[in-house]
Amino acid sequence: MIDRGRLQKRSRPNAPPQTNRPARTSRFGACRPTTPLPPRPGSAIGDQNTRARHSPLEDILSTATLILVLAAFLAGFIDAIAGGGGLITVPALLLAGVPPVESLGTNKLQSLFGSASATIAYSKKGHVDLKKQWRWAVYSFVGACAGALLATVMPGIVLATLLPVLLILIALYFAFKPDLNDVDRAERMRPALFGVLLVPLIGFYDGLFGPGTGSFFMLAFVALAGFGVLKATAHTKLLNFASNLGGFVVFALMGVVHWKIGLLMGVAQFAGARVGAGLAMKNGAKLIRPLLVLVCIALAVRLLMDADHPIRALIGY
Repeated sequence: MIDRGRLQKRSRPNAPPQTNRPARTSRFGACRPTTPLPPRPGSAIGDQNTRARHSPLEDILSTATLILVLAAFLAGFIDAIAGGGGLITVPALLLAGVPPVESLGTNKLQSLFGSASATIAYSKKGHVDLKKQWRWAVYSFVGACAGALLATVMPGIVLATLLPVLLILIALYFAFKPDLNDVDRAERMRPALFGVLLVPLIGFYDGLFGPGTGSFFMLAFVALAGFGVLKATAHTKLLNFASNLGGFVVFALMGVVHWKIGLLMGVAQFAGARVGAGLAMKNGAKLIRPLLVLVCIALAVRLLMDADHPIRALIGY
């Protein structure tokens, strides 16, 4: 006859000695159920599932959707006329809790819709010829890509210091320059040189820093290319779209774009830009010129309000 106890001891020579501790049971009772119960809200699994169901992105969309959509619509409206839409959308994204770098990347995505909408509207009315200006758009795109790539290694302190001064000078130019209307004037720079030199330079600035890009394009078209104000606005939107696309490509490859927010704001940007472009074509320089002056001044003031701005630190304010 086989002694079961002796056989068990032989099969488990290192078995620990038996104690009087109670048998361990499952948290759900003495026996585990055949199908797992849903995790309790306080458990680690429950917290992970809750975080998966309610990500920070979804929280942003659920609490600030209306504000971001309205900001994007207003930005598209203003940007289609005088530029400077980022003055509205970037602070709105930051206030919604989007990190700074991701705010810039998401702003590039949503601004594509506004600049594309305005470009389409202007081209349909004959204010910009896409077939003739596609080379300039390519130059702007390439310049923006280069600027975005170098943004991490080039110091931005110089640009941050000079930009408010440049914007104020642009505002003064458009405010007091006589005979700024929708009539073309004599060009001061050959188109080939203008496209090869200034267009990629301004596109580079857009990828590197960004604020005031539309104002710089406007100034170049009016002062050097001899364009009327409305024609300059239309061409600015085309080149601004190309520079936005270049910066967006780099930001997207870096993975710093909130797609849901950007696409949602992009729809509002598209609608706002269409309305703004319509008003600009209806009123021309009478609307574009004063709004451009206000946008330049507002952007300069906004930059100077930064507590770390060098000019503010210099004057001790």
